[in-house]
Amino acid sequence: MIRAWLEALRPKQWTKNLLLFAGVVFSQNLRDPRLLGRAVVGFLAFSLLSGMVYVLNDLRDVEQDRAHPRKRLRPIPSGRLPVPVAWGSLIPLAVAVVALSWWLGPGYALTALIYAAMNLAYSFGLKQLVLLDVFVVALGFVLRAIAGVQLLIPVAPGTELSPWLLVCTFFGALFIALGKRRRELTNAGESQAIKQRTVLDHYTPELVDQLLVIAAAASLMSYALYTIWPGTVAKFHTEALLLTVPFVAYGLFRYLWLVDVTEQSEDPSQMLLTDRPLAATLLLYLATVLVILYRA
Repeated sequence: MIRAWLEALRPKQWTKNLLLFAGVVFSQNLRDPRLLGRAVVGFLAFSLLSGMVYVLNDLRDVEQDRAHPRKRLRPIPSGRLPVPVAWGSLIPLAVAVVALSWWLGPGYALTALIYAAMNLAYSFGLKQLVLLDVFVVALGFVLRAIAGVQLLIPVAPGTELSPWLLVCTFFGALFIALGKRRRELTNAGESQAIKQRTVLDHYTPELVDQLLVIAAAASLMSYALYTIWPGTVAKFHTEALLLTVPFVAYGLFRYLWLVDVTEQSEDPSQMLLTDRPLAATLLLYLATVLVILYRA
């Protein structure tokens, strides 16, 4: 049962929370053990928080998930983790999240609270509203980025939250969420889509394809503009971040291709772990960024 409980927290999905390290990386504080340590604790706290959200979401959608070819194998829908045990597990998780968030400071705690409230609203209603469902998912990533900066402020008050971080994160996450919806539509088929996710009845492949193109273009352009923005060049004393744009472009195009040809794209986190070209692109991007920002 312990193994089933850990699986219900979906640790593979915690890769999304690596975004909390963006603050310490782009503030050029990665070498500071205090700030890096706070980022690690923040990652852990947000991972436990997102795990709570996954458990709650599975409890809410248990009957619907049993009609899904893959989701029915999850611990709660399959019965490996009894529903009463799943409800009870939320209490120690909540205590741990509150304690860690309080230690990281009021800004981080408030961001985590907003994330929790937004996901509660998502689980109990917003997930049924067309377009708002993917916007909430994208805003969840934005809140992760904000949390990654807020956890630094108590010990590094001069740390600033870049609006470019929010813009790039929002459009990139929106692109990923739309890709997930597109693959869900394809995998389920028109007759089964509504049984697996009610909001899919309001989407059409043609609409999602158009939105994907818009989100991809906005993601690429906003990141490219960020790399050459005068404030960015002045902060890092270089225009070399422009060299990372091809990695971002390839990553976006690769994901779009995967959405079109493989069923894996219904789970972006799993795809990141299993698609070697995409994983290699991410690693090369991160390595290039670190060299540019920490070359001295």
